[in-house]
Order: sequence, then C-alpha cells, then structure tokens
Amino acid sequence: MPLQATSGAGSYDAFGGGVPVVPNYIEEVFSTYLYTGNDPSTQNIINGIDLSTKGGMIWQKGRSYVGNHVISDTVRGLSGGRSREIYPNLTNAEDVDSSVTAFYNNGFRAGANGATNSNGGLVASWTFRKQPKFFDVVTYTGTGSNTTIAHNLGSVPACIMVKRTDSTGAWQVYHRSLANTEYLVLNTTAAKATGASRWNSTTPTSTVFSIGTDATVNASGGTYVAYIFAHDAGGFGLTGTDNVISCGSYTGNGSTTGPEINLGYEPQWLLIKNTTTSGYDWWMFDVMRGWTNTSSGDNTSRLTPDSSQAEDLDRVAIPTSTGFRLVSSTTNYNGSGDTYIYIAIRRGPMKVPTSGSSVFSPINVNNSTGTQNTTNFPVDLQIARNKANGEDTFFYDRLRRVNTTNVTDASPFLTSVSTAAEAIALNRTRQWGSTGYFTPANFNNVNAIYWNFRRAPSFFDEVCYTGTGSATTVTHNLGAVPELMIVKNRSIASDWRAYSSSLGATQNLKPNTTDAATSSTLIWNDTTPTSSVFSVGTSAGVNGSGNNHVAYLFATCAGVSKVGSYTGTGTTLQIDCGFTGGARFVLIKRTDSTGDWYVWDTARGIVSGNDPYLLLNSTAAEVTNTDYIDTYSAGFEISSTAPAAINASGGTFIFLAIA
Repeated sequence: MPLQATSGAGSYDAFGGGVPVVPNYIEEVFSTYLYTGNDPSTQNIINGIDLSTKGGMIWQKGRSYVGNHVISDTVRGLSGGRSREIYPNLTNAEDVDSSVTAFYNNGFRAGANGATNSNGGLVASWTFRKQPKFFDVVTYTGTGSNTTIAHNLGSVPACIMVKRTDSTGAWQVYHRSLANTEYLVLNTTAAKATGASRWNSTTPTSTVFSIGTDATVNASGGTYVAYIFAHDAGGFGLTGTDNVISCGSYTGNGSTTGPEINLGYEPQWLLIKNTTTSGYDWWMFDVMRGWTNTSSGDNTSRLTPDSSQAEDLDRVAIPTSTGFRLVSSTTNYNGSGDTYIYIAIRRGPMKVPTSGSSVFSPINVNNSTGTQNTTNFPVDLQIARNKANGEDTFFYDRLRRVNTTNVTDASPFLTSVSTAAEAIALNRTRQWGSTGYFTPANFNNVNAIYWNFRRAPSFFDEVCYTGTGSATTVTHNLGAVPELMIVKNRSIASDWRAYSSSLGATQNLKPNTTDAATSSTLIWNDTTPTSSVFSVGTSAGVNGSGNNHVAYLFATCAGVSKVGSYTGTGTTLQIDCGFTGGARFVLIKRTDSTGDWYVWDTARGIVSGNDPYLLLNSTAAEVTNTDYIDTYSAGFEISSTAPAAINASGGTFIFLAIA
C-alpha cells in the first residue's frame, strides 16, 4: 500500500488515490554535530536524527587530538550498554567500548570514552539514518562462496563500505565510478586495485549486492557489516524528487581553477579519494567544521578517515550553490589526469521553517571570555556589534569561514559601515558549534549585541560567487523569490548594494550610507530575481571580474519573516506581518529620501516604552532613550513620535521583520 501521510503536505501516490506521501528532508537523515568532550562523564547529543526507531550509523572523531575514527550502528547495536565499534583507520576486529551508550529518537548518548569524548577535546560526529534512497546498514555472515546480500536502500547502491567484524581485515570499498572488478581500501592510502573476488564482477541492483570469495568480504562463518550509500536517487523534498546524496568522480586538471563539479545542489559534507595514484589519503570535509567558500589560504578543515591524526587545515575545494570546485593543484585532490571518487551530501535544512526562533536569535550580552551563548541552532550568519560609540558592525558567516575551535583564530569579516573589502582579524565570536558560539577575548565583558541567522528555505540564504564583469545570473537556494538582497564585493573597496522587491530591479540602495534609492541598470541588470537565480549587471560592486562577492537573500516566510514596505503617515502606524507574537527583529530604511538603516530587537527591548536602536550604516553608539516602535502582536507598531527617517508622512520605507 502507498505510504500514508501523518502530517503536512507532500506529493501524491502513483495510484491516483489522493493519499499524500510524507516528505523526507536531509536534516531528518543526516547530521554533522560538534561537541566538546566531558569524559569521564557522558553527554546527550541531540541532533534530531531518529536512531532508536529508524536505525542508522554514527561516525565519531576527535578533532583537536590524535585518536581513532570510531563507527557504531544500531544494527550491530549495544553490548551491555556499550557500542560495538569498528575503526575506519584500522583493520581491527569489532570492539566493545563506550563511544555510544544509547540510541535516541533524536540523537544518541556519547559515553565516557577518551577517543570520542576526551575531556575538553573538540569532537565531530556524523550521523547517517537508514532511509531508502539515502543510506542503509546491513550485517551478514559469510559463506565462502559467491553470493548476494539483500539490502533495503530502495535504489542501486553507489558506494558500499564492507568491514569484517569478527576478525581483522581491511575495509573494502565499492564505488559506482569504478569497474565492478575494482575496489578501494578505506584504511589505507592505496589507489584502486583489481580483484574479482570482492564484488564477484557483478554490479549491485536495487535489491542486492554481490560478494566474491575474498576473506575481507566473505570468509565462511565470518561476520560483516556493510554501509550502503545511494546516488541521485531522488526521494526527498515536498515532491519526492530531490537528490540529497551523490557518488561520482572527476578527473583532475592540476590547476587552481577547477574542475567544478555540478551536483545540482549545495553540499554540506564531502569525502574524496584519489583512485589513480597511491599514497594519498581519503579526505573528509563538512561545513560545520569549516568547509568554506574562501579560495585563498588554507580554507578547509580536513580529517582523514585512514588516519588517527587530528584535524588540520588545507586548501582543497570550495562549496558552491550547485556543487563544489577544486582550488588546489595538489595530487591529493586535483592531480592532472588523475581520477577521484567522491561522496557528497546536500546541505540542509530543506524544510521551510514555521518558527522564527528556529532560524533567528538576538543575543544581548556582557559576558566573559569562553562563555557559551546558545541559539539552539547552527548559526550561518552573525552580525555582531559592540554597542559603544565608534564601533563597527561586523558580518561573520560560516560560508566565508568562522572560528569553530577553542583557540584564538582570525576569520574573514565585512563591516556594514564602510566600503572596505573583506579583511581578516581576531573574532568577535569563536568556537561556532551546533547550537551556538562562545565569547572571545576581545569581546570580554563588552556590551554587545549578536544577531544570529540560520539559512532556511523561504527565509534566508547566502551565496558566495565570483564576478564575471558581464551581466549574468547567480544561482541561489532560497527556494523562493528573494524580496531583499544585500550584496558586497569581498575583494575590493566598494559600496554595499541592496535590492528591494518594493523598489524593483532598476533601483538599488547602499546599506553603508544614508542615500535614498537610486536608479541604475548596472546593478541588477533590470531583471527581477526568480526562485532559483538573481541577476547582476556589470557594476564592480556586484559583479567585479574575478572578484569574490557575497549575497544575503531574504524572503517572506509565513509566520516567520516579512519583507515589505509602507508609506509613512506621521501618526501611529501598525505594520501587519502576519505574526501572532509580534516581531523580535525589525530593520527599517527610508527609500525616497536620505535615512539611516535602523535596527531593533527584543533582546535589547521592543516594548511600550523606550526601544534601543542601532544603525547598520553608522558607528554611533546605541540610542536608548527613544520610543520609535512598539509591540504589536501581528508585527510591529511605529510611533507617532518617530522621526521622518522612519515615519515621514508620504515617505516610502522598506523593512525586514522576524517573528
């Protein structure tokens, strides 16, 4: 029978019965979760992945210290409350230890284990849930004769990693980009090898995969586990047609400008291996630890599945809105003529948010170095400001690289009060994790405000792109038509530029100034953005040839955000945003005349009395003794005492409000 929906809308079954199918989203089946170890205690890792009822695999690795990679799964389960563990960088048989001591319907418990929970150490975990067209876990007992193993992937396996568990044995890896007579070894740096006794010279099907007689995959009486990955099989999103995992290959060109791999989506996790030349590690990257769209310097935090070494930095590849591009000429990743296989996983979340608190958090603090500030979601964009006079407003974002460690580190920043190019300096925040960030030394006991945003469909997206100098389009993943876009050339000094749907594609604003909207077809190429692309003209500010740019895109998301406009009255004015509990963030800019970019938030106070505000375009101190906006359950209310820059009679204004 077709799957019966339990909540929400989705596509309909193929039998015409009008029964909606429950949609699947990548955030429900995969998670990169960072945590700090607390051995000899345990800790719950709440990553939203249902392991207790759906099943799956957990891969853990210490980032800041030398230690084995550790894999546990629900199929082999626990023994005496401890996980049955195998190690990607070793040939060892299965061991029983306490890396995982419980599987939950929203995560797992990390046990008292020095390898995966070292006290004070930084740890990464990657959780793969069993789900057709994404991932499966299978255990079996060897026969010593050619045979087939049933699986429940629901599509043809694209990569299979097999490990013998009752005895020592190397990891054997099948990949669709290799011949069915070839294999790789996960725990070594070896190139591909030929051996018909691994996969019995037989390509997998949507129901079984084949194994030969080699003891690493099929010794008589031996026990084995297989981790099975899909490739471009659809099955996700509202229509059930979106791909979330790709297993492919590319040929290196030995250049720092390519190749570029088109996945059809922006990835969040990537595994790469040179299959042609021996001596080169497997490399694993993810956006949570620091896989960034910064092509200069060592831009990527890497881990090596075949090695116990700690996390290191390298210059490898950059994620794009449609895939990834190699920016290194080294043989590890891009040797001329060498072939490389990869597994890539789509970035999330895919689900449209229904709560403003799940994607936006304003935090007003004065705390000491090392204090954890909790957002309850991974931050993608942070706008940080010391509220004193003479201070800049800093833009930090995960895609351009942020500090994800507990050491002093510099990160790229932009400041909205100037035309300056992107620079690198000590952070106003550090150790960005899965649920927040920490206060750095140079914001120790400083009165500061942090506006924290998460990328999510129909709410907010970010795109990093390289300018061409010619009118072109840029792909985005907002999943809706952008109504407010803020763009900055990262490479050179230039004005910030802003697009507003209320003004149209011939008009633009400069967020670093008080200027009114001006007309130019050189900015947005006189072209309205769509739900998949936005257009840029020939202006260097948005499309400088060879320059790096960043674009922040916002849309109206029902009950979460509202991008809109209003005409001032000079009297009390209520702005209906469709909210039920009022706005927690309000940005206002006058467009028909000069005016500052005003920002209010509930962390500093949106009340019936004084409402503190800051200006994005100014280093002026926070103003606290004014009552320009007030609470209003459906949005926000503009006071009759507000100045002309906010409520001039007949004046035109744009705003961004977040519930």
